[in-house]
Amino acid sequence: MTFDEFNATLNHNAPPAGLHKLVEALWYDANNQWDKAHDIAQDVHTDEGSWVHAYLHRKEGDQGNALYWYRLAHRPASQKSLKEEWKEITTALLR
Repeated sequence: MTFDEFNATLNHNAPPAGLHKLVEALWYDANNQWDKAHDIAQDVHTDEGSWVHAYLHRKEGDQGNALYWYRLAHRPASQKSLKEEWKEITTALLR
């Protein structure tokens, strides 16, 4: 699935079947369901899971917690807008 195809699903009632869990989390985040997105991301114990988790805490406004998760993801804290980082993460995970 391409980013544009994924983005087109954001107005659906549910995420498409068969998505990677982290992409599903980002779908929920884009649909104003931060808690659902966070529940998914915190259960994925990989660098990518930590990256999504960091982004979510950054969006929440909890910079200290976000920095902790960026470190676990082995990534610098993002200086991009939240929208740009969401697209960056989503694009990377869809590859």
